[in-house]
Amino acid sequence: MDELQPLTANLDQVSKPESYSSFRHNLGKHAPTPSQIVSLIAICIVAALSLFVAGLTVAGITVALVIITPLIIISSPIWFPVTAIIFLFIAGFLSFCGFAFVVTRALLWTNRYFRGLNPPGSDRVNYARSRIYDSAREYGGFFQGKLMDVAPGA
Repeated sequence: MDELQPLTANLDQVSKPESYSSFRHNLGKHAPTPSQIVSLIAICIVAALSLFVAGLTVAGITVALVIITPLIIISSPIWFPVTAIIFLFIAGFLSFCGFAFVVTRALLWTNRYFRGLNPPGSDRVNYARSRIYDSAREYGGFFQGKLMDVAPGA
């Protein structure tokens, strides 16, 4: 026992280094303010409530699946035809809407083209029309001559 007393006496005599007091002083500067502490408590409460609600949601979904699964299995022969009919109805409706849109835009473009408003792409249509007209004029005489060879009285 006598050996332990000098060790504790030496510990009391050891002076604390200055770095300890400066560390404590710096720690005091960075201590959270009361509003930060209240904010941290509020965040913890909101996180706990969110976790609780998430747990209730998972539990509710699990119970609902356990209860509803037998009903789904029993009524499955009805679900497939109903789903197929609904799918076909929706696909047909969306197709009709798409075709109606395309036809409406084509009619509007044609209307603008014939009114001379030069809609986008009208220059390409004019170029194609002129090429077709030139080709028809060029080959028209050729075909007229061939028609005379085949039917001399025509």
